[in-house]
Amino acid sequence: MFDLTGQFAVVTGAATGIGEVIAARLAKAGATICVADIDGSAAAAAAERIGRGALSIDLDVTDPASVSRAIEALLKLNKSIDILVNNAGLAGKAAPIWEQTDADWHRVMAVNINGPFYLCRAVLPQMRSRGYGRIVNIASVAGKEGNPNMVAYSASKAALIGLTKSIAKEVADEGICINAVSPAVIRTKILEQLTPEQVAYMVARIPMKRTGEAEEVAAVVHFLVSRDCSFVTGQCYDVSGGRSTY
Repeated sequence: MFDLTGQFAVVTGAATGIGEVIAARLAKAGATICVADIDGSAAAAAAERIGRGALSIDLDVTDPASVSRAIEALLKLNKSIDILVNNAGLAGKAAPIWEQTDADWHRVMAVNINGPFYLCRAVLPQMRSRGYGRIVNIASVAGKEGNPNMVAYSASKAALIGLTKSIAKEVADEGICINAVSPAVIRTKILEQLTPEQVAYMVARIPMKRTGEAEEVAAVVHFLVSRDCSFVTGQCYDVSGGRSTY
């Protein structure tokens, strides 16, 4: 089930954390993976760990020129991109809004919402020309509920859910399914960007009373990028241990 043999998948921010786990799972299902990350050496190392013909590319998701060059290069190499997972993300500074600078705000927005916009815009024309494609945007329950001291992160993830729903409707009759996944707090290195109080706040609101695992996010993404996901689009799937049920 959920076989991805013969498909080419680009996963951003896949040098570490949730992105690498997603990429590894899709590779095991048969997809050829491109690990796209701003840290080129880390991306190459992740591709080597994943194996199965995985390759890597330097990509700055905040730079539309970098995105255009990367997608153009990958299309010359593989001729099609069947799957895009917009996973690259930034938590930002932990502080109330009155302590957030313009730079703090714009930095998070550049990665978390501008990046997915640039990438979706870049890959959709060739998906439309072939009448097939799967895009998954990694959002967050913070985008639904808002986390204190994470105003830029919460706002950017809310915007990403809106972006997902909008573009999904634009191509709904063209064989392209676009969905979002909203994890609650997941055990990855991104937690190091947060204070213990922030982590405790989020875990306390999870009915399962634990952090999630990256593999649990990857399992949902796997379905959403597969051909089996044929009548599901414009949705936001939560991986939250019961925190958000809407």
